[in-house]
Amino acid sequence: MIKATALTEIYRELPFFRGLRYEHLEVLQTLAHEVRFDRDQIIFREGDESSFFYIILSGRVSLEVTALGRTLRVSTVSEGEEFGWSSLQPMHGKQFQARALESLKALAFDGARLREACDEDPVFGYALMKRLFGVVSDRLRAMRVQLLDIYNPDVPASAAGAK
Repeated sequence: MIKATALTEIYRELPFFRGLRYEHLEVLQTLAHEVRFDRDQIIFREGDESSFFYIILSGRVSLEVTALGRTLRVSTVSEGEEFGWSSLQPMHGKQFQARALESLKALAFDGARLREACDEDPVFGYALMKRLFGVVSDRLRAMRVQLLDIYNPDVPASAAGAK
């Protein structure tokens, strides 16, 4: 377990937490625990009922989907980034598979406990959900680019992201 003072410093440096009120950071600190995964370890599979949301402290994770009988990397997330957002949706399976590309250290947050904290403090909940909406939006954009690469390899990546 990480000491609270060390967590305060870690949280201040993570983009996902920037701009949150101090009391909201304190709530998150009480909900976090450190986890580690080995290289090539599957953290969760697409459709799993895994209940954890993660912020990467060190290492990289491949977010993958299974399509046409093969596993495709949709995105790679690394230090300071987050994954496992679907754990905040009750009774929904994971949208992606997550696999550690190298030794990984992360903060893990139980989705049910995060939802309870959001219900208890709607201001905290709104701030957290705004950040999660950004994550979901980024993942959808990455999926769109990946699909364009698969089905239309002649489209340049810059055109895939155009609005």
